[in-house]
Amino acid sequence: MEHKKKSSFSGSLGFVLAAAGSAVGVGNIWRFPYLAAKDGGGLFILVYLVLVLTFGFTLLTTDIAIGRRTKQNALQAFGTMHPKWNFLGKLTFLVPAIIMTYYTVIGGWVSKYVLVYLTAHGPAAAQDGYFLNFITAPVAPIVFMLLFLAATAVVVYFGVEKGIERFSKIVMPGLLLLVIGIVIFGLTLKHTAPDGTVRTGLQGLAVYFVPNFDGLTVRHFLHILMDAMSQLFFSLSVSMGIMITYGSYVKDDVNLGRSIRQIEFFDTGVALLAGAMIVPAVFMFSGTEGMASGPSLMFEALPKVFTAMGPVGHVVGLAFFVMLGFAALTSSVSILETLVANCKALFHIPRKKMCIILTVVSAGAAVLICLGYNVLFFSLPLPNGTNGQLLDVMDYISNSFLMPLISFLTSIFIGWVMKPKWIEEEMISSGHAFHGKKMYSFMIRFVVPVIMAVLFFQSTGIMK
Repeated sequence: MEHKKKSSFSGSLGFVLAAAGSAVGVGNIWRFPYLAAKDGGGLFILVYLVLVLTFGFTLLTTDIAIGRRTKQNALQAFGTMHPKWNFLGKLTFLVPAIIMTYYTVIGGWVSKYVLVYLTAHGPAAAQDGYFLNFITAPVAPIVFMLLFLAATAVVVYFGVEKGIERFSKIVMPGLLLLVIGIVIFGLTLKHTAPDGTVRTGLQGLAVYFVPNFDGLTVRHFLHILMDAMSQLFFSLSVSMGIMITYGSYVKDDVNLGRSIRQIEFFDTGVALLAGAMIVPAVFMFSGTEGMASGPSLMFEALPKVFTAMGPVGHVVGLAFFVMLGFAALTSSVSILETLVANCKALFHIPRKKMCIILTVVSAGAAVLICLGYNVLFFSLPLPNGTNGQLLDVMDYISNSFLMPLISFLTSIFIGWVMKPKWIEEEMISSGHAFHGKKMYSFMIRFVVPVIMAVLFFQSTGIMK
C-alpha cells in the first residue's frame, strides 16, 4: 500500500539534477550543435546565452514557482490558482502526452546505435541508407522502442526520491564527465582530406565559437533569434508541465532562485559542450559541407565521422551514443513522471499502478509512430513550411503549436491576471532573496507575450 504523503525531492541537489536531467535531452546534444553550425557559430551562441539569462530565466522561474506554491501538478495547478484558467492546465497536459508518443521512438533509435557500437558494427552504421533502412523496418524499431520505454518506466515506477532522484544523481554527473572527455579527445585530433587539406579539432572549435558575421542581414539575424528561441523553448522543458510537476516536489526551504540558476548553468553547459564535441569532429572529417547534414547529423553524419577516425572512432562512437542514451532517458523519465502525476491525481489511482497503465498506453501509441515509417507512411505539408510524416506531425503539434501558445497564455495569466508579485512571493518564501525581480516582472508582462505570439504566428504559417 502506498503512502499518501506528498512525494518530494530530498533536497536542493536532488531537485537540480532531476530538473537538469529533464532539460538535458536529445535537443541539447543534437539540435543545439546543428543550429550553432548553421547560424554563424559564436553568433548563435551569444544570442542563445542572452536568451537563457532573460527569457529562459523567466519561463523556468514561472513554472517551478507555480509548482511549489500550489503543490499541484500542471493539470490542477492553474485551476487552483484561478478556476477560469483551468483550461490552461488541460492544454499543458496535452504536451507531454503527445511528446511521449514519439520520444520513446527516438530513444529506441539511440538504443539501436548503442548496440551497434557495442557489437563493433560502427562501419555498417556509416553506410548510406543504414539509418533509413532501420527506421523503415517493420519490427526492429518497435523492439528497441519497447526496451527504451521499459527502462523509463522502471525509474518512474520507484517514485521521486528512490527512482528519479537516485537515477539523476548517478547519471547526470557521469553524463557531464563523458561529454568533457570526448571534447578533450576530439580537440587533440587532426585529419588530412583527400585533397591534402589538414584540418584540426582546434580549427573546428574556432568554427564553432567564433562569431561569423558574413552576409548578416536584419532578416538573417531575426531568423537566428527565432532558432535560438525555439531551441531554448524545449531545451529547458518549460511550458509542458514538467517543471511545474517537479516544482511541486520541491521542499519549502529550498532556495528556488539559486536552484534555477544551477539548472540553467547545467543545461546550457551541456549544450555548449555538445557543440564543442560534435562541430569540431564533423568539421575535421567533412569540412563545412558536413555541417549541412542538418537534422540527420546525429544518426547519419556522425557515424561517418567516427568511422573516419579509424579504430579509436569505435570507442568514441560508443561513448557518444551511451551518453546520448542517458540524456534521452532522463528526459523521457521526466515526461512519463509528469503524465503519472497528472493522471494519478485525475483518476485517483495509486502511483505504481498508474505508471504501469501509462506505460502500456504509451507503448501502443509509440508502435503507431514506428509504423508511420512503413505501413502508415504519409507525407503531409505542415503550416511551418515543412513536410512530415506521423512523428513530424506530433512533434509539430507539441513543440511548434502548443508550446508557444501555452507560454503566451501563461505569460498573460501570470503577468496580468495573477500579477508578477504572486511568483515573487513564492521565490522569497524560503527566506532567500529573489535576484532579478524587476527583470522578471518586465519580461513576463511585456517581452514574453510578444515573442511567444511571434513564434506562434511563425510556426503556424501566419507570419512568414
